[in-house]
Amino acid sequence: MNEPACALCAATGGALVFQAEKFRVIRAQEAGFPAFYRVVWTAHVAEFSSLDLNDRALCMAAVCAVEQVLREQLQPTKINLAALGNVVPHLHWHVIARFGWDSHFPAPVWGSPQRPVDGAAVVALAARLDEVDDAIARALSA
Repeated sequence: MNEPACALCAATGGALVFQAEKFRVIRAQEAGFPAFYRVVWTAHVAEFSSLDLNDRALCMAAVCAVEQVLREQLQPTKINLAALGNVVPHLHWHVIARFGWDSHFPAPVWGSPQRPVDGAAVVALAARLDEVDDAIARALSA
């Protein structure tokens, strides 16, 4: 089911990293948080519990694969996982590599900044993401 008024039905929602029949992975391109990914379910459903057991397992396997690649490739301080859907009620998981230097750490990326953006660290991290994207695609293709 597709909802034309839904931002995640109408558009990719970021830089496409991997496309499967039931989900896609995008790099969200959030300012100040270059390693911010989303696993977006293809069908327009708002809640994780709306999926059947097999689809829940598939969705979480994709989330875990993205998390594992980010951990292996980037060695972040922490990975944040979130499925909010308050603004866009279309099932999607945020998978965000967090670093002690990021402007909001340890607060949520949606919270208040804790320090100024470290532009050099953001640029250095962003330069590595094409390789990370390729590793995510390989992990999900296996």
